[in-house]
Amino acid sequence: MDVVELLRDAYGRIHEEVHRVVEGLTQDALGARVDPGANSIAWLVWHLTRVQDDHVADAFDTEQVWTADGWLERFDLPFDDAETGYGQTATDVDALGSASADLLLGYHDAVHARTLALLAQLRPGDLDRVVDTRWDPQVTLGVRLVSVLSDDLQHVGQAAYARGVLGRTAGTAAG
Repeated sequence: MDVVELLRDAYGRIHEEVHRVVEGLTQDALGARVDPGANSIAWLVWHLTRVQDDHVADAFDTEQVWTADGWLERFDLPFDDAETGYGQTATDVDALGSASADLLLGYHDAVHARTLALLAQLRPGDLDRVVDTRWDPQVTLGVRLVSVLSDDLQHVGQAAYARGVLGRTAGTAAG
């Protein structure tokens, strides 16, 4: 297995888990929280997708799916166009309560497809290319791609946990 295949498999696992968490949930279930300070499933999926879109697009010097394909307008959120979710408030999390499963999965599918297309362009040595000089040591493409994987896997795991808890507390089959 080469590096591109490995990365495609890893990002594919995020994609599968996002679908597993979101499919079959109502808008109310997507926007629910396990407690008032927790993030909703909708917010977690939106955030992990925004991070992947933002960071991968930046690393490959291309426009984000968020703006290029009209997802910004479809979500119609009261945030800055570049928002990815870091440091957001409970009110900001609530704004994602209007997102449907179709909207969340549509955006995630589009970002996943773009990520796979960009990964397919990788050539030997590309992973050593510096993509962010603001850190010491500077961030390479390989480190950035692994960082996004780590962040996304954590958030999809949180969303799966929330689905399970909410399903049990509501007495539904959502878990």
